[in-house]
Amino acid sequence: MKAIVIKGTGSWYRVEELETHDIYNCRIRGKMRMAGIRSTNPITVGDIVNFDVETSEKDLVGVITSVDKRRNYVIRRAINLSKESHIIAANVDMAYLVATIDFPMTNTEFIDRFIVSCEMYRVPVTILLNKIDLFKHEDYREFIDEFKAPYLAAGYNVIEVSAVEGTNIKELDALMSDNISLFAGNSGVGKSTLINALVPGLNIKSGEISEMHKTGKHTTTFSEMFKIGDNKYLVDTPGIKGFGLLDVSKEELAMYMPDLFGRSRECGFANCTHTHEPKCAVKDAVKSGELSAVRYDSYVKMASDLEDDKVNYR
Repeated sequence: MKAIVIKGTGSWYRVEELETHDIYNCRIRGKMRMAGIRSTNPITVGDIVNFDVETSEKDLVGVITSVDKRRNYVIRRAINLSKESHIIAANVDMAYLVATIDFPMTNTEFIDRFIVSCEMYRVPVTILLNKIDLFKHEDYREFIDEFKAPYLAAGYNVIEVSAVEGTNIKELDALMSDNISLFAGNSGVGKSTLINALVPGLNIKSGEISEMHKTGKHTTTFSEMFKIGDNKYLVDTPGIKGFGLLDVSKEELAMYMPDLFGRSRECGFANCTHTHEPKCAVKDAVKSGELSAVRYDSYVKMASDLEDDKVNYR
């Protein structure tokens, strides 16, 4: 039988059978668990799996025997250094990155790391600038536009939203039709409150903001998929503090930043890393203001990290 994974807790997986939509609790077949797994989670939310049904007096139970090839996935370097990666979700139609310009402020390098990883694995990204109700005064308009400009210039959609006032909630809901939509972001950016505004009655638990550190508390422990309409799914993910890249070299990095990559073709050297080389069109565009200095600074930091990291994450 074939199903989509809607939740995984490490030992057991909840899956929805694709034809009957019955929910089964499944474990992984032992041989599959050990066979070449180099990730913290061999199966993730959004995976299409094949499973055998087992009998149970109380629940529908099964054993997952194989996983279909993923068309894409959202992945980051695992916190557990004995493993290679942590896959947040698979087979995603759109990743919505929830960000805030304050309370707490989302670091632009975090945004760029998330986007680069999604670009690498063919996941489209939309940025949701949340809590916009806190910045209605005209004095904030320039600050908001400055925040959005580099991502709009790079070709990404940036939508201002407010769960409190309902700003662009209906528009966002319409964009999610016939899609598997993933919501991610730092703790405290209002992701859970935004999801509850989109899907009343879902009752995702939201956390409070620490006044001392202006950060949020983790409320979601595991990624979980919710069916919210016909062929319409929403994936809620745990709050993410950092986003370590993997499977990319310093020389390849600019390929996954469309705004930089467009300029890199004009560089004087084919293997230009856009850091120290002469005749670098990327650096020239940053100096002239044609490319975002914020995006370039993120690139330099990511490139430096990749240079320092001697472990080959492949």
